[in-house]
Amino acid sequence: MNSKIALLLIAAGLSLPEIGSAQKLTKEEILVTKNVEKNQKESVKFLEETVNINSGSQNPAGVKTVGALYKKMLEDIGFTTTWVDMPESMNRGGHLIAEIKGTKGKKLMLIGHMDTVFEADSPFQKWEQKDSIAVGPGSCDMKGGNIVMIYALRAMKEANMLKDRQIVVVLHGDEESAGAPIEISRKDIIDIAKRSDIALGFENGTGFNYATVARRGSSGWSLKVSGKQAHSSGIFSDGAGAGAIYETARILNSFYQELKEPNLTYSPGLIMGGTATDMTSTSIDGKASGKTNLIANTTVVNGDLRFLTDEQLKNARTKMKEIVAKNLPLTQAEITFKDGYPSMPPTDGNMAVLNVLNKVSLDLGQGEVKPFDPGKRGAGDISFVAKYVDGLDGLGVQGGGAHAPGEFVDLNSIEAIVKRTAILMLRLTK
Repeated sequence: MNSKIALLLIAAGLSLPEIGSAQKLTKEEILVTKNVEKNQKESVKFLEETVNINSGSQNPAGVKTVGALYKKMLEDIGFTTTWVDMPESMNRGGHLIAEIKGTKGKKLMLIGHMDTVFEADSPFQKWEQKDSIAVGPGSCDMKGGNIVMIYALRAMKEANMLKDRQIVVVLHGDEESAGAPIEISRKDIIDIAKRSDIALGFENGTGFNYATVARRGSSGWSLKVSGKQAHSSGIFSDGAGAGAIYETARILNSFYQELKEPNLTYSPGLIMGGTATDMTSTSIDGKASGKTNLIANTTVVNGDLRFLTDEQLKNARTKMKEIVAKNLPLTQAEITFKDGYPSMPPTDGNMAVLNVLNKVSLDLGQGEVKPFDPGKRGAGDISFVAKYVDGLDGLGVQGGGAHAPGEFVDLNSIEAIVKRTAILMLRLTK
C-alpha cells in the first residue's frame, strides 16, 4: 500500500483492508458471475448507445433522452422509476430515481450521473472503438460506471437475487455542473441517504485495485482588492502606496507560502486587474482595462478551495482571512467564500465497506483492493450523503482522459468490475 495513504488512515484512527485467503464463491454468486459473462457484449453495445447521445449538463433534452434508456433498462430489471424535473431556471435535465423495495440486509443507494462535460457544441461527440479501447464523451465518466451498476443489477435479477432487497438508484443529470441552488438539486439524494445504510458511487475507477473511501470537497473564494489610482512613477511612495495588483500578488504568494498541508489546495482560476474591472454575472469571464503609466486601483480573483474535512476547510478560511487583512500601504482587500460540494472524510464505516469489497475481490481472484489517495480525487455526488451513510466511490470502469477530448474506457475492465460489483451488492444485502 502507498505509504502516504497508510499514514493518512492510521492518523485518522482507521484500520487497513484485511487480506484474507481466497475462498470459493457460493452457488448463487457463481450463477451471478455467469450472467455477467453472458451479458458482457450487450453491455458494451448499450454503453456505445448512451455515449453517442450528447448529454452535456446544460443540454436538458439530451440528458432526458439518455435517461429514458436507463429508465427502461431499470424498469425491465424490476425497479419502479421516477423522473424528477428541476426548475426551468436551472437549465438542467433532472434526475432519475429507481427503487426496488425489500427488507433483506443493508439498504443500498447506488449513485451515478447521466451528464457529461461535453455540451452540444463540443466537437467531441461520438464513440470510436479500436480493439479493447473505446473513445467517447462520458465513456468512463460516467456512462461506463452506469453500465457497471445496471448490468450488475441485471445479473442479480436473472439469478433471482434481487428479491426482497432494498436498493435505490440515483442518476443525476447535473453532476458535472450542479444546478443552483444546491438545496434543491441535491435534496432527493440527501432524503434517500437518510433512509439508506450504504452508498456506492460508480465514478470512474482510479486503478483496478483501488476504491475511494474519502473525497475532497470543493469551495469557492473571491478576492477583491482596491488601491489608489495614481501616476505609475509614484508607486510605493507615501502618497501612492503599492497599488491593487501588488497587494493581490502579496496575498496569493502568501497563500502559497503559508497554506501548505496534505489534501488542501487553493487555486486562483480567474484574475483581472487594472483601473477598471467588470465581472459578468456568471463570474467566469469579464473585462479589465488599464494603462502602464497608471497604478492599478482594482483587482478581482476567483478561485477554488479543496479540502478533506470540515475542520480543514474552516482552518484554511481563517488563515486566508488573516493573510488578506495584512494590507500593503494604501490598499484594502476582502475575501468571501462560497460553499460547494462537501467532503467525504475517511471513516471506520467506509473502511468496513472497503473490507467487504476487498474480500469479494480476493474471492474472485482479482487481488487486494486498497484505499485511493483522496488528495488525487475531486469532489463528487457521494460527498453530499457522506454524513448520513457509509460508502465507497470509484467503483466504475477503468479508463482515462476524463473531461477532455479523447476520454476513453478500457472495455477489458468491464466484465471483472461488474462481477465484483454484483457480488459486493449480494453480500451487503444478504
